[in-house]
Amino acid sequence: MENKIRVRFAPSPTGYMHVGNFRTALYAYLFAQKNGGDFILRIEDTDQERFIKGSLENILIILDWAGIKHLEGPFTENIFRHVSPVKCEESKKYPGIFNVGNFGPYIQSERLDLYKKYAEQLVADGKAYHCFCTPERLEQMRNEQAAKKQAPMYDRCCLNLSQEEIAKKIEQGEKYVIRQKIDTDGFTEYEDLIRGKVKIKNELLDDQVLLKSDGYPTYNLANVIDDHLMEISHVIRGEEYVSSTPKYIQLYQNLGWDVPQFAHLPLLLNPDKSKLSKRQGDVAVEDYINKGYLKEAIINFVALLGWNPGEGSVQEIFSMEELIQKFDLAKVHKAGAVFDIKKLDWINAQYIKKMSVDEIYQNALIYLKQKEFYKTWAQEKGAGDEKAKEEFIKKVLTVEKDRLAKFSEVGENNKFFFQEIKYDKELLRWKKNSDAETKQALETAKNVLEKISDADWTLKNLEEKLLEAAGEKRGDLLWPLRAALTGEQKSPSPFEVAWVLGKKETLSRIEQALKLF
Repeated sequence: MENKIRVRFAPSPTGYMHVGNFRTALYAYLFAQKNGGDFILRIEDTDQERFIKGSLENILIILDWAGIKHLEGPFTENIFRHVSPVKCEESKKYPGIFNVGNFGPYIQSERLDLYKKYAEQLVADGKAYHCFCTPERLEQMRNEQAAKKQAPMYDRCCLNLSQEEIAKKIEQGEKYVIRQKIDTDGFTEYEDLIRGKVKIKNELLDDQVLLKSDGYPTYNLANVIDDHLMEISHVIRGEEYVSSTPKYIQLYQNLGWDVPQFAHLPLLLNPDKSKLSKRQGDVAVEDYINKGYLKEAIINFVALLGWNPGEGSVQEIFSMEELIQKFDLAKVHKAGAVFDIKKLDWINAQYIKKMSVDEIYQNALIYLKQKEFYKTWAQEKGAGDEKAKEEFIKKVLTVEKDRLAKFSEVGENNKFFFQEIKYDKELLRWKKNSDAETKQALETAKNVLEKISDADWTLKNLEEKLLEAAGEKRGDLLWPLRAALTGEQKSPSPFEVAWVLGKKETLSRIEQALKLF
């Protein structure tokens, strides 16, 4: 095996892209890029009952969207652009999908003959055996073990069947699986690149199924065979595989193969420290894309779920180039990483603040158009001056820019820009000011604003003139004005709101508020 670093991302096509899987792909990609290695995509579709149509294509779409580019593996024709295929063959099972690279096919359901070959080799070498136990017997065995508070493990009922008994059962058409014969003596040790030395008693390992009765391999067999044949040097995966890795190591040894290096990533946790699940919130990358989070923010956030550059660094915003430069598996934490949506909101907000209003407009408009208050406003404006509508929305976005966490929120906290407001006389009152004082404040604001021409209706000019009129008692003037323009307890400043609304609408709203006094 060459010394070149080769890592793989091996998802199952069972639906959406879980953020945990996305993190595995990202870390593997960063590790490969940092070390001049190869990043390979392999599809583990041997669990046919969980297969969901379109999932494979979705995996390719999400990776391509994120810029996580694999050199080998399945591709659709439109994402061949960043590879120079040495070998390219169309998938026999998935139309429009191509296996690109010298170690294919990269889809496990197209490699069944390989798994059968090595499973039978293990049987011939006495390292695996046929098991004819029915599902009913296995369930009874597990129930009895549970009643005795024993760990659920296969009891090796079929281990010592004679060759004659095995041949007879097969001839009679009895279904069977092939199980690994675990060496139960001593310990298995391995060095985890994140967790350090891992040592597990072999007697705790189960005789796992390698080949199912339908001819499909389990993950246990397929991942070992594929990682070896595809010359994978480093296996990066979730910590749920820590305790079962000794089984895989025994398989490598039984087949006479070198063992790759392992790195097991920490779990992703809900804020209450339970395992991240859809019951407590969104877990699909697609969900966050659809909510208006930026690609750069999602990647940045996911990268920090269990990793930081260390050495006293306080940096939290990273480009992909910076992540590649700084990433180190040794800096990945052992403890679970809490998925804090507030942190994602903060990171996304930092990226939005750096965007131009035109860029924000292009990203936010699709979400704005879905909102009822916007639809009503746009309908009332008619199909007239589209440029005027665009300019108005860009003014709204200019005001919202520094307060926006994600694009799906656009306009939600400032609906008063798009619809008529209902006036609450008490809301207009600053502290304990009287009706007369409140009315006077509104009339003063009106007089100031009337004298400002449309040409001079700038944010800077509005702020200067109103602050000058307010003097030291800013609240007396500015609170009633802001409430008159927005009808809200909380909102942007009256200068910003007046600038967005324009002179005509601003004066109209003040006049409506004055009618209450």
